[in-house]
Amino acid sequence: MGWFWADSTASPNAPHPIPNSNATPPPECPMHNASTHSAPLPPRNLPPSTPNGSCPVRAPNEPIPSSKPSTMSKLNPLNYMPASLSQSRDARQTIHLPTERETSSIPRGDTEANWEYPSPQQMYNAMLRKGYDDTPEDAVESMVAVHNFLNEGAWAEIVDWERRFSRGLGHGWQACRKGEEGFIEEADRIASSRDVAAPKLLRFQGRPNEMTPKARILDFMGRMYPAKFSCKPPFDRHDWYVQRRTVDGQTKEVRYVIDYYSAPPEPTGEPVFYLDVRPAVDGPTAAAERMMRWGGDVWYRASGAKVREALS
Repeated sequence: MGWFWADSTASPNAPHPIPNSNATPPPECPMHNASTHSAPLPPRNLPPSTPNGSCPVRAPNEPIPSSKPSTMSKLNPLNYMPASLSQSRDARQTIHLPTERETSSIPRGDTEANWEYPSPQQMYNAMLRKGYDDTPEDAVESMVAVHNFLNEGAWAEIVDWERRFSRGLGHGWQACRKGEEGFIEEADRIASSRDVAAPKLLRFQGRPNEMTPKARILDFMGRMYPAKFSCKPPFDRHDWYVQRRTVDGQTKEVRYVIDYYSAPPEPTGEPVFYLDVRPAVDGPTAAAERMMRWGGDVWYRASGAKVREALS
């Protein structure tokens, strides 16, 4: 899930460029220690890999640089996918796949545009690169449609969290104190009191082989009590990094975790999926947000507040 693309033609700039200078080398350089001037050394040829102006003597524990680019350097840092996937038809391909890409409703954090979903041809090429050579070509378009649908649903859940808590914990509690049902009637009043900018998706990362702590607990409970906890482990997990703009105009990065669950299909044969979307507990604020939303809903229903309000 979540294979957005973020191709960019702009060449990256060094974050801290080194200016030209006539300054003397630092004393830490072993070529300029006092002991090296006590006796002249015979000249020697420097290896061709030594850059001009750098110290030709390596520290004892310094790793030898490799001329071969690493795997991570070939990935887009915004989605940890190959920086560019061809729209060309694969040699093993037997049917035509569309190359048109659909624009999502998810705003990007680095531009004013929205994220774009991969085309069916890009999706097929990506699966081949991952080793899924048995992917049915006639099912790729349906896979792309489901992929896009799930990501739109995940973003809608994130926006729902941000509507509650982007204005602070105080407003978050006002939104959560009447439970999930009461949030709808409270939302308009809270939104009109202090407006903030909509969230944006900065980057994301798929982590299908790393179960979240909550997923591990549910999986353990399902093994111990299969009659009450019969859910299977999630088939995918994502971390989405969202830009939250607060009421004072500041921006804050919030990490959300998403567990993707599959369920028995509908009687018509349509697949069913469940998404568990929540802020990652990276600090006390995120922990408080999760407790407010969960605890507010449980307390509102368990205390009979809805019944008392109806009788009053």
